[in-house]
Amino acid sequence: MAASESRGSPGGHVRKPRDSRCAKADDRCMDMDDDACYRAFQMRDARFDGRIFCGVRSTGIYCRPICPARTPKRENMRFFRSAAAAQEAGFRPCLRCRPETSPDLGSWRGTSNTVSRALALIESGALDGGDVEALAERLGVGERQLRRLFQQHLGASPVAVAQTRRVLLAKQLIHETRMPMAEVALAAGFGSVRRFNETFQQLFDRPPAKLRRLGGAEIAAGQGGAVAIQLAYRPPYDWEAMIAFLAARAIPGVESVRNGRYARTLAVGEARGVVMIEPGEGASLRVTLRFAKVQAWPAVLARVRRVFDLAADPAVIAVHLSEDPDLAPMVAARPGLRAPGAWDGFELAVRAVLGQQITVHAARMLAGKIAASYGSPLEDEAANALGLTCFFPTPEQLALADVETLAMPRARGRALVGLAGAAATDPDLFGARRSLDEAVAALRALPGIGEWTAQYIAMRALREPDAFPSADIGLMRALEGPDGRRPTAAELLARAERWRPWRAYAASHLWAADPKSPTDAKHVEAA
Repeated sequence: MAASESRGSPGGHVRKPRDSRCAKADDRCMDMDDDACYRAFQMRDARFDGRIFCGVRSTGIYCRPICPARTPKRENMRFFRSAAAAQEAGFRPCLRCRPETSPDLGSWRGTSNTVSRALALIESGALDGGDVEALAERLGVGERQLRRLFQQHLGASPVAVAQTRRVLLAKQLIHETRMPMAEVALAAGFGSVRRFNETFQQLFDRPPAKLRRLGGAEIAAGQGGAVAIQLAYRPPYDWEAMIAFLAARAIPGVESVRNGRYARTLAVGEARGVVMIEPGEGASLRVTLRFAKVQAWPAVLARVRRVFDLAADPAVIAVHLSEDPDLAPMVAARPGLRAPGAWDGFELAVRAVLGQQITVHAARMLAGKIAASYGSPLEDEAANALGLTCFFPTPEQLALADVETLAMPRARGRALVGLAGAAATDPDLFGARRSLDEAVAALRALPGIGEWTAQYIAMRALREPDAFPSADIGLMRALEGPDGRRPTAAELLARAERWRPWRAYAASHLWAADPKSPTDAKHVEAA
């Protein structure tokens, strides 16, 4: 596989992999044995795309199972469970099947939530300016334990994972855009153009510009120009359900859903811009970015993956949830249903507090008034034409709000201001925690946050796949029996034990099956 690419390299040079490290990665490749992996590549089985990669010792290249090139001899192939493991072993990405466009699956979720949280932090740039020791400290584990977990579940070190993500994002930007190479380097998370050039020269035996396929003049994104790339997912994907969920909760002025396309304003640190998402080619979403500060792009793309749940493996989740006879028909009706995430933990927490004791629609409109009053305006004609006029207020902005001017009960207004003050004091307030129980306990200590709200925030903002707001009226209503009896919160929580570790996805299916519209639902919780 990828043999044709190696013949096109300069001087026919082949970068040989480091066999000793390769052998270690092989041992941790998959639960599948090597023969099963080889059959998946022979059949070009798309079910394994993103789950396994093969390194070809004769060419020094690693490929996806769907690579169109001729399958190599069995003795020349090594198998890996992640692109980072293959790259750390000394293989370079194939130019034909392009590993950077494979689905970024979280199939290990539920096995190691520590790895899941670590990857979320790495995607957000935790290793761009920090080290593995600091990352481990944030996760509440030792550095050696974190390295061991990464080798066990991904076959690669945390540093290798971060480096592979940078390389593959840069390679995708080179292939899919006409951005200048200096901007590609910064947008992919490289600290310098020199380091970017050195990495590509070492990995591909050629400068990055030689990998570009699009012709025409370079188009800079740093002046606020729009750049679109494709983010892959594991099909099926219920786009209609996802866009309906987001549309029902879209904050006026901040978010917009028109003609099946989602758009919103977004602030990442000091960077501000607009992101638009719509169905792309094949099993992918097309993401259009308008951020003058291209260094923010990795964090923005990480949030897109989080909100649209692109790392989910729907087949694995469906098999597990379908063991429940009541959930089985719901899963069959919506096989590609995802658990929507959140763009920002503070924003979601504000929304959740606003939604207590009022309808989703009323909370949405109230959030729009707060954004218009306390958020920063957006001066952009193209974005304004989409209905995007402002950014959601930061914790610092909302902490200064006059409670008397907020159109809500004073107690709830004070809770919002207190929440904003806590978030302003601790920027990592809605960051990764050591466990779901610890995350919920920390959230419940915040002003205005009860059990339902804490579970909802953990589910959407912290991306905890096992979070479950058992006191939700919609979940109880969806399991109403023929006699009209609904389960109590305690009964629902006990029943949900069989749905672990995917209770958040069970909740999504129950909400989708709720006979009442989201705009009619009320989430009643004591503040």
